[in-house]
Amino acid sequence: MGVGEITKQIAKEALLNVTRDPAPPAAGAVGPAPVADVTGAAMLAQIAAMQKALKEDEELVVHLSAAGEKLRVVEIFLPSPAVAVVSGVDANRVLTRVVTAVAAMQLVCRTAKVAAGAKPARIGLINPKSKDSNS
Repeated sequence: MGVGEITKQIAKEALLNVTRDPAPPAAGAVGPAPVADVTGAAMLAQIAAMQKALKEDEELVVHLSAAGEKLRVVEIFLPSPAVAVVSGVDANRVLTRVVTAVAAMQLVCRTAKVAAGAKPARIGLINPKSKDSNS
């Protein structure tokens, strides 16, 4: 089995473990009430706050390192509270997506000045509304 196949298998197993439903509790078992995972929403809120604080000639540069690749992030999508799909540009300027557990995601953020007359880039932040939301 090649390194690429091993990497694909590990990624597949990790994704299945993250998205798998937990086993139902035993009959009569009483446990703590489930706590909503808000890590992803908190991360998006922090990035939004950093972008909001920027001056007109600044942009937020966000990097993600995953599987030996370093991406400049252009968009973060949370399809579920525990999973993030990060879109970015790699060193070869190829659009790349990384599907990762939110808890394992580390982002490096910094501000940068933009060239005179250039439009500052903004990170797209997509956090789907919950199904029970009325607005």
